[in-house]
Amino acid sequence: QVHLVESGGGLVQPGGSLRLSCAASEWTLDNYAIGWFRQAPGKEREAVSCISSRYGMTEYVDSVKGRFTISRDNAKNTVYLQMNSLKSEDTAVYYCAVSIGTLCQYYTGVYSWGDYWGQGTQVTVSS
Repeated sequence: QVHLVESGGGLVQPGGSLRLSCAASEWTLDNYAIGWFRQAPGKEREAVSCISSRYGMTEYVDSVKGRFTISRDNAKNTVYLQMNSLKSEDTAVYYCAVSIGTLCQYYTGVYSWGDYWGQGTQVTVSS
């Protein structure tokens, strides 16, 4: 099994920035993808971004394009989500997940896509 731990969340003012980290037990799998998801209070979990380990393909939902950037550091077994120009609507618990043997084009399936999930990190955007 794969263990994932998110970190980097916190309280920021609108327009501020945060960088979230997703540390994995290992990224030495032959074919996998890593996605970021978020869940606001009283809302269902939604997809945010995804990156493929084999092909380098990235995906973003329209609401975060131009503001969020997903990246990876294989040497550190870590995937990042750089969040800029944060808005109050970005407030949520952010989760990372890994999907084995699948591609980012299916990550909007959320629970049906992720094989392993972290426990989440809280992001609060408020003045």
